[in-house]
Amino acid sequence: MKSDIAIIGAGIAGITTAYALAKKGYKVTLIDSRRYPAMATSYANGGQLSASNSETWNTTKNILNGIKWMFKKDAPLLFNPSPSIQKYKWMIGFLLATFNGKHKSNTQQTIELAKRAREIYFNIADDEGIKFDLLKKGILHFYNDEKEFSSAADKASWLDQEGMEWEALSLDEIEDLEPAFKSASNEKKIVGGIYTKSDASGDIHKFCINMIKTLEEKYGVETFFNTEIETIYKDKDKVILSATDQANSTGYVFDQVAICAGVETQKFADILGDSMRVYPVKGYSVTIYLDDMISQQAAPQVSLLDDPVKIVSSRLGNRLRVAGTAELAGKNKDIRQDRIRPLLNWVREYFPSVSTENYTPWAGLRPMTPDMMPLIFESKVKGIFYNTGHGHLGWTLGAATGEILAEKMDNDQ
Repeated sequence: MKSDIAIIGAGIAGITTAYALAKKGYKVTLIDSRRYPAMATSYANGGQLSASNSETWNTTKNILNGIKWMFKKDAPLLFNPSPSIQKYKWMIGFLLATFNGKHKSNTQQTIELAKRAREIYFNIADDEGIKFDLLKKGILHFYNDEKEFSSAADKASWLDQEGMEWEALSLDEIEDLEPAFKSASNEKKIVGGIYTKSDASGDIHKFCINMIKTLEEKYGVETFFNTEIETIYKDKDKVILSATDQANSTGYVFDQVAICAGVETQKFADILGDSMRVYPVKGYSVTIYLDDMISQQAAPQVSLLDDPVKIVSSRLGNRLRVAGTAELAGKNKDIRQDRIRPLLNWVREYFPSVSTENYTPWAGLRPMTPDMMPLIFESKVKGIFYNTGHGHLGWTLGAATGEILAEKMDNDQ
């Protein structure tokens, strides 16, 4: 008889884990502290399913840039120097990971995970009829500096080793690929680009919302929202969860539990005595509503990465999602206008005919490990597992890590 399994967290990691387990025949219960699914980091990310943008951040170049940007409020990376033991421990771990010689191998591992996840999403779209503004138009990395472009082309050889097709494009070829770039002002800015046609984009929140319906109606997954897990412990061969739904406290008994709670996973690791170092790195996005025909025609269709400033864009129907920046400021979720402004200015600079009058700003906390690698492992308390630490690649890697965790839990039976 298949065991009862609880998933804590109904973001992309939890939902894809629940799906993989439900398909294996397990009775699955999905629990989230928020009122609705995918209301944290899985709400409004950059939208890219990008194996080509899976490089880990552990490079000396990024460290030097971080120092340079430290006191620049609109920089791609903003470091809040206020004292925090957790933050400084994480930073030490980041520095150690930068010089441990694993940058390339870690990047290649994330590329493999991203490729696997991408195929899972494509299969879900086909098999389950899930709609999430999936667009299979690839991703274009573009550059306005010859040195940056040359360096990117050299590093793209890593994609060759992972069996990914890519091509270097001139400005004319970029404009043929994405006509939205055809403006006189761009001729002096863009010197070339790297195009990976196998990448894709889609709306993570729409995917999660529609997946919840499928999980409930087709696979019998039970869901509890607005439910806070207060304690977790093992009693003989069962895992006990004590939860509150604001009105009542309830105890739940399961055979296994998967913790997929994003930045809140650290709390459970501390309760269980598991070693984990996950830090919340804040990211920002704006969703621009393309309300008029001119904006709809002027906005790019191909998903973009402005590599030097780390800004990405994805077309989601009649919306344009633009995301970027990283901020080390603990669990502060305030939306700062000086972090949103560069995203809007980027649109106005490259796509001046797109109206930015109607937009929604957003900020979310990404669970990031020092070496940028996701954590998929069993707790020292047998029967409890983790799936977290995806950083800025939650959407890109989520379906793969969910499937891998489901396999681990299945083998543990």
